[in-house]
Amino acid sequence: MIRNIIFDWSGTLVDDLPAVWRSTNYTLENAERPTMSLEEFRAEFSLPFDEFYERVTPGIPPEQLEEWYKESFEEEQKQIEPLPHALEFFDFCKSQQLRTFLLSTIHPDHYRAQSSRIHFDFDRTYLRVMDKRKKIDGILSENNLEPQETVFIGDMRHDVDTAHAGGIHSCAVLTGYNRLSQLKESRPELIVEHLGELKSILIQNRLEWPTVSNHHCRHPVSTVGALIYNDDGQVLLVRTRKWSDRWGIPGGKINYNESSENALRRELKEETNLEIDGICFVMVQDCIQSDEFYRDEHFLLLNYTCNVRGDSTVILNGEAQDFQWISPLEAMKHDLNRPTRLLLNMVNASEG
Repeated sequence: MIRNIIFDWSGTLVDDLPAVWRSTNYTLENAERPTMSLEEFRAEFSLPFDEFYERVTPGIPPEQLEEWYKESFEEEQKQIEPLPHALEFFDFCKSQQLRTFLLSTIHPDHYRAQSSRIHFDFDRTYLRVMDKRKKIDGILSENNLEPQETVFIGDMRHDVDTAHAGGIHSCAVLTGYNRLSQLKESRPELIVEHLGELKSILIQNRLEWPTVSNHHCRHPVSTVGALIYNDDGQVLLVRTRKWSDRWGIPGGKINYNESSENALRRELKEETNLEIDGICFVMVQDCIQSDEFYRDEHFLLLNYTCNVRGDSTVILNGEAQDFQWISPLEAMKHDLNRPTRLLLNMVNASEG
């Protein structure tokens, strides 16, 4: 049974990635080094900090880099907010009398500034830990934590490696810095889209740590998704972390006692705020344990085309991180997940 949870801070409990990215670029500009796009930064950034900066700013004293960084970050951090589901999950931990700890690289000054607005009542905090792998054994010993009762939750490979170093359970979340493909390299025991999903898993398993047999569904999951066309003949693509940051189509699971077309209308409304009509079935796909998806699943994908009805303004609900309207042919040039590429190939061939 899980009794102790060790949290990372950045990208796990708070959404500080944009602020850290902008402050890093400010540092790079002062160091007269090329700046990075957000996706370049996510791909390049790693812990410990000194190894990252040695790669991108070799020869510049760490003290100078830290001074530049703080000049920007002290203002940028005022925009940092808790991630969706973070406060809810922390409250759940307290309601279950789980012990909670913070293990983070964050500077104590920055933590005080952020935690004055975003309050998490940890049993104990460990701040400015540059290499968490070297600290984890001491934390377990100091607090009499049993490894089999303890999980470390984080958003980076370094966090997963830290859990492995301490012989404790590891949970990676997709809300922060590392992409799914990067996290998989460190082989976490569990990957969740967000902390709300982890809460549901722990409730379902009565705080027992999930195994493959009790976490994953043992039968195919039926889902719906659609290529949505606007009045200009463009289709809507969305990009999600759970599909390895690749572009795909909106959609989701069919509920019990719900028709597939009603499920499609509901899912597209929830995820994009779009109303649709002109629904046309195209194909069904087997998607069995795709390495593009963040966990092992067997999906039956019911794929459709449809048209926007009325206003085509897209409002994402948080499941996707980005969207774009694009012609079906141009869409093929993008980094698509495989089911979406197959669907577009069929639609483009039928229209050609």
